[in-house]
Amino acid sequence: MTGHAASRLVLAGSAALLLVAGVYGWRRYGPRSHASRFRRAVADLPTSSDPAHIVTEDDLAALPPQVATYLRRMGAVGSPVAEEFRARLRGRIRSGPDQPWMPFVAEQVNSYQPTVARLFHMHATMKGLPVDVLHQLIDGRATMRGLALFMVPVVDAAGPQMDQAETVTLFNDLCLFVPSALLTAPVQWEPVDEHTVRATYSNAGHTITALLIFDEAGDLVDFVSDDRSMASGDGRTFIPMRWSTPVGEFTQRSGRRQLLQGEARWHAPGGDFSYIEMYVDGLEIQPVSSSE
Repeated sequence: MTGHAASRLVLAGSAALLLVAGVYGWRRYGPRSHASRFRRAVADLPTSSDPAHIVTEDDLAALPPQVATYLRRMGAVGSPVAEEFRARLRGRIRSGPDQPWMPFVAEQVNSYQPTVARLFHMHATMKGLPVDVLHQLIDGRATMRGLALFMVPVVDAAGPQMDQAETVTLFNDLCLFVPSALLTAPVQWEPVDEHTVRATYSNAGHTITALLIFDEAGDLVDFVSDDRSMASGDGRTFIPMRWSTPVGEFTQRSGRRQLLQGEARWHAPGGDFSYIEMYVDGLEIQPVSSSE
């Protein structure tokens, strides 16, 4: 091979690498990327123009005692009712008890007033390769899209079972991240025993039920629902299965008591297993309290 031929080969190889890098970057950050779709969906969420309602002890009177105690412990009294939260998350996730854990980082935005929405963008690593996942629940319709290398579809979930599953998750988020929003949420309460309350929550035509379990101190320690389904690896089929989210720890941030660590579990016929372990690195709640 002559020197000129070798040079042309090197230039051709460099051009190909630049092209691949350009396509990769466009698929990761371009207007059709999950990152851009997430940012646009967040930007499109309307904000409330109504003055924030400050929670009082009188507001708690209509709640079951267990729920009222939990709201007190979370610092709801004297703060505005939450309408939205934005969270930065990290942890690890897996698709089954025998599957390897995948580390992830994620952003999440939930709105409860005036529009109800759940937006979740996760970047995970599977066998050294990036996997980008976008969950969206808007107007009661839920989708989950996953891309390997930001280009290859690996998950595509939608439909009535997905809508119901995400409604359970939406209510779970409400209970764990912004419990003051329980005061204005469409929830029917039924005390079960000293430490357990059954909650029935409705949104956009979907109604789900969950058990909220509290410890002696009054903290929420678990959330259990039979109204969620586990999606297959590609998200095309769903298996109804009990789902729970044991709470690991709360912390104090900016004058608020907030969730720090938790997990989610499937109660499968072959045995229970945790499929996600999560840490909350940052949590912003709107409207903020006057003390922040």
